[in-house]
Amino acid sequence: MTNTTIQDLSSGLADTVETASRSVVMVLGGRPVSGTVVAPGQVLTAAHVLHDDDVKVRTADGRELSATVAGRDPATDLALLRVDGLDLEPLAAAGELRVGELLLAVGRPTHGVQASLGLVQRRPERGWMPAGAEPFRGVTGGALVSAAGQLVGVLNAGVQRGTLLAVPVERAMKVAALLAQDGRVPRGYLGVATQPVHFPEEREPQVPGAQEEQRRGPGPRGDFGPRGGPRGPWGREGGPRGPRRGRVGLTVVQLDEGSPAAQAGLLKGDVLLAVDGDAIRHPHELTAQVRERAGEALTLRVLRGGQEHDVTLTVGER
Repeated sequence: MTNTTIQDLSSGLADTVETASRSVVMVLGGRPVSGTVVAPGQVLTAAHVLHDDDVKVRTADGRELSATVAGRDPATDLALLRVDGLDLEPLAAAGELRVGELLLAVGRPTHGVQASLGLVQRRPERGWMPAGAEPFRGVTGGALVSAAGQLVGVLNAGVQRGTLLAVPVERAMKVAALLAQDGRVPRGYLGVATQPVHFPEEREPQVPGAQEEQRRGPGPRGDFGPRGGPRGPWGREGGPRGPRRGRVGLTVVQLDEGSPAAQAGLLKGDVLLAVDGDAIRHPHELTAQVRERAGEALTLRVLRGGQEHDVTLTVGER
């Protein structure tokens, strides 16, 4: 890489920070943090830093504006602020990024704009993505942007000590819309507790998509272990006892009376294999499938007594 190329890259990143920072404000509702403009008169920031529902925001040009908390979402630690007289343009949402693409964490702490360079390290997990950037004081609530200046997520340095995470933009914008409309984010639930169960190869149930996954063949990476079998729910081949071949489902170990799952006819001991055709191997995958689908219908693939069948139910709200 030539010096000219490096200088061009550096200049481009600085331009991106300068542009993105116009849509990032300082939020004064406790200790100073950042906020990201997501719509005219609306700012997303972290809920845990707000001590009151009446706060102030300070813009790039030094204006201090009154704001009120329209709603908070504990699951994402996001709060939506309505800001009187805020006329800043929101950042455009980024599309899907590839692992290895550059990111910029942009915040507005008390001393002015600050940024750190990051990298797309992996796909989001459990509703969060690592920024791959160094956290700094006041970055919480700021914008994680792509090298093109598009919004990738809303930053939070308080979720995992020493790590800067972000709520991905698609999820953040959905939360913002619900908070703007209702002041809350309804959470979907089924009313079941589950635990993973391993099926040896000879008893493997026919989950939709299983044959396609099996054809990927052996390999040491991805979802498949060194002998071609899928990784178990503990994050390595077959779980804590070493490599296994077969698949994993979720056994229903507890069923809440009157819950959507109970009303749909699920029983203790049923094994959940898939949600709307997507195989599930861990309870957090099931939670991720239903938490933002309150009131929607979904189809569960269920194994009971050696026979598979589909159960359609409506996700509950709480």
